[in-house]
Amino acid sequence: MAVLLVLATFLVFVVVDYFMGSKKKVVETAAPEQAPAPATLLSSSSIEGILVPDQLRYHPGHTWLMEEQSKVARVGADALAVSVMGPVDKIELPKIGRWVRQGQKSFAFYSGPEKIELASPAEGEVVEINPAVVKDPKLAIKDPYGAGWLVKVSVPERDTVLRNLLPQSLVRGWMKEEVRRVRAAIPMAKVAVMGGGASNPPAGSGKKISDLFL
Repeated sequence: MAVLLVLATFLVFVVVDYFMGSKKKVVETAAPEQAPAPATLLSSSSIEGILVPDQLRYHPGHTWLMEEQSKVARVGADALAVSVMGPVDKIELPKIGRWVRQGQKSFAFYSGPEKIELASPAEGEVVEINPAVVKDPKLAIKDPYGAGWLVKVSVPERDTVLRNLLPQSLVRGWMKEEVRRVRAAIPMAKVAVMGGGASNPPAGSGKKISDLFL
């Protein structure tokens, strides 16, 4: 009887060890948990040397809009506008709480003696400004779609705002024509490069940068 009891106890340990080992192998061979996918970067097309990120929506006044969350949009100036401004000494942005209207002058860039105003691509209340671009206006020139953004706007009438922006299917053709128009108006813009900008047009040229984007 004692022998049978010992054998039974031994068999119990063998069975338990077998199942424990099986569970361990399952855990070890299970596929590792996948890390979250990195945030999608803005893919950019180059039109006549001007960057035009595909994910943004554009206003004919050369400002852009990107929806960040429900009814909140980040906005800024597009690369063509900033490429011909020259060195920007100061940027004036609407204060938090101010209501901006789509298509109306909302952002002011100061380049030497010239004040260049751009229209808001969105209609709504300003809920955040970019303090970095106010402190260092060069950011708007170097990285207009990234660190050089201007403000965030709460957009209550989202569908209405989007209807008044350029259809995405037409953006490439529109930008191509705009680059040619601007460069014809300001020959100095032909030598503009992203990150530096062009010099202001020489005296007597009859053209002001501020007249090109409103």
